[in-house]
Amino acid sequence: MSKIKFITDSASDITKEYSAKYNIDVQGFPITVGDRSFRDGDIPKEEYYDLIDSSTELPVHSQLTVFDFEELFEKYAAEGYEDIFFISINAHGSATYQNACCARDNFFSEHPDKADKLRIRVLDSTSYSGTYGYPVIEAAKMAEEGKSADEIEKYLADWFEICEVYLAAYTLRYVKKSGRISAAAAFAGELLGLKPVILLKGENTKVVAKARGEQNVVPKLADVTCDRIAEGSPYIIIGGRNLAYTQDIAKVLTERLGYPPVDITFRVGGAIAANSGPDIVATAFKAKK
Repeated sequence: MSKIKFITDSASDITKEYSAKYNIDVQGFPITVGDRSFRDGDIPKEEYYDLIDSSTELPVHSQLTVFDFEELFEKYAAEGYEDIFFISINAHGSATYQNACCARDNFFSEHPDKADKLRIRVLDSTSYSGTYGYPVIEAAKMAEEGKSADEIEKYLADWFEICEVYLAAYTLRYVKKSGRISAAAAFAGELLGLKPVILLKGENTKVVAKARGEQNVVPKLADVTCDRIAEGSPYIIIGGRNLAYTQDIAKVLTERLGYPPVDITFRVGGAIAANSGPDIVATAFKAKK
């Protein structure tokens, strides 16, 4: 059985508890809110939500650099790992994936003798938050069970090919700034009390539905989920500040689909909340082809 290491970034929203339990290295994105800078995950999420709400400036997050990855690959190669996985935030939303690929190439250029002893597998999740946080945790479980790195890579690649995440935003301040929906659509939504349900998949980002009023957000998101989910697919619930939203959507979907979501509720951290805001609810799953 090969010695396998999993690395991902903090936009996966894997908690410190799960990171420690499954030995997953979660690299925090640099975050700046006003004059305060820190790494994603350094402060509790509730504190972060309050911080960005009270700031007159929207949060800014930076990519992980080539140098960051070069250090990581050197570290885990020296520790004797034979397979290193890095699973990245959507490559269309960050240069982090490309930087990891560049660092991998640099590593083998400097260590040609390692080419037959080590594989560095850089995967683009094509998505955000628990949409790839969940399969990374599952991949780590597979490694513990003795599955090969090739089997694990196939599992991850299959998931990323057909996964989709649908995010419903209760406030539009952040999505307007991030460009997830157009400023004109956001302004009209605010006037009419509309809440968008947004597909986030690779470069395919679009508003697929609109709920009129907060009370209709969960039912509308449930409709979209039930329409798009592949039969029998596990599904992930992603929340933010108000966990009542995640409890409501989990209850509705359990009734409509006939089975519950996975037993991990992800909460958006610094990188995701910088673009979505803290007042969201989302679902992720394998979608119909």
